[in-house]
Amino acid sequence: MSNSGAAMPAMPLRDRLIICIASSWDIDPTSKHQVMRILSQHNDVLWVNYHGSRRPSLNRKDAFSALGALRRVASGLKPIHERMSQLTPLVIPGARDARVRRLNERIVVSQIKRAVRSMKRPNQPVQLWTFAPDVDFLAGRFDEERLVYYCVDDFAAFEGFDAKAIDAAETRLMKRADVVLATSKPLQQKCERLHSNVHLVRHGVDHDHFASALECESVPDELRSIPEPIAGFVGLIDHWFDSQLVCDVASKMPDVSFVLIGDVRVELGALANLPNVYLLGRKPYAELPKFLANFDVGLIPFVRNQLTESVNPIKLREYLAAGVPVVSTDLPEVRRYSQFVKLTDTPDAFAEFCRSAIAENCPSSRHQRSQSVASESWHSVTRRICDIVLADQHATPTTPDASQICLAHP
Repeated sequence: MSNSGAAMPAMPLRDRLIICIASSWDIDPTSKHQVMRILSQHNDVLWVNYHGSRRPSLNRKDAFSALGALRRVASGLKPIHERMSQLTPLVIPGARDARVRRLNERIVVSQIKRAVRSMKRPNQPVQLWTFAPDVDFLAGRFDEERLVYYCVDDFAAFEGFDAKAIDAAETRLMKRADVVLATSKPLQQKCERLHSNVHLVRHGVDHDHFASALECESVPDELRSIPEPIAGFVGLIDHWFDSQLVCDVASKMPDVSFVLIGDVRVELGALANLPNVYLLGRKPYAELPKFLANFDVGLIPFVRNQLTESVNPIKLREYLAAGVPVVSTDLPEVRRYSQFVKLTDTPDAFAEFCRSAIAENCPSSRHQRSQSVASESWHSVTRRICDIVLADQHATPTTPDASQICLAHP
């Protein structure tokens, strides 16, 4: 149930200027958006939309992405709200030459410093938080009291990234970081090979928002003509989405409608042509509970590879907060919720689990699922992060030597 009536305790970290290195603020909320939204209630936040290591391709997706970035660059320092602004630095695209990279770095530092000067209050401490692994060149450039690396993915495993360059930059970054936060156990183990001050901080959930699905009785217009029951997916459909698995499962369940909500960035092949598959595109975050209220089962059909072995799907807790039963591929971080999630990697079992989840779905079980993640709010997660950062305020970062690495990770 919702906790909206309860007063939330204040965050212990306050009165700082936090430079946050992340992707665009204008996308669907992820961990960085949720954490910084909360921190900006008591701190000033400069949100820097920057990621330097992805190699752009000559395709439609990257062309639209480049146009969007140019628009954000042209807007300069863009206010998000009273205590938060977004900066999209101007950079030379696709810089692979070392001299051009160094020039880009100087340009980025200069633009961030200019923004800091315009936002910083007298004697205000500065902290540098990065969700990107490739910004070690920013360390120490802003007289920051803390450098926090918030590791949310195995970035070297993303398509379109230079894996060797990412790994090297991430290694350099962790040598400079004061504290490292990892959002999954595999990421924690990876980071501990490079840093001695790593904390496992799993994702939270906007529980009040998604639990509103429990009381929702309306049907979005896009779903009115779609036959029930509905097996649904919400999220970006990219190279980690197992379209072949979903195609096989949907073919085995012609009486079930498969509703996919989110931008599609990969070819879906035969999946897009199945009569019981509906591609609705991206929907506003505010409207997602209304769609989840009409899902009979939520899907997490991710491929099994290096990237997804480390992923901690935020959508898992959002489905559960909305009361939706879940069927997922067998991902390490999802196994922790096996009481409420059915896990398999085979089409036959996936279809069987979907049918049983639909059959067992009822109002009481939906409330039970929602309650199971009620304590995992983003507010609780952010407060724990604040405690970690403040507790380590005077700690000296150390990097394990080779013998320690071998002993800890045989």
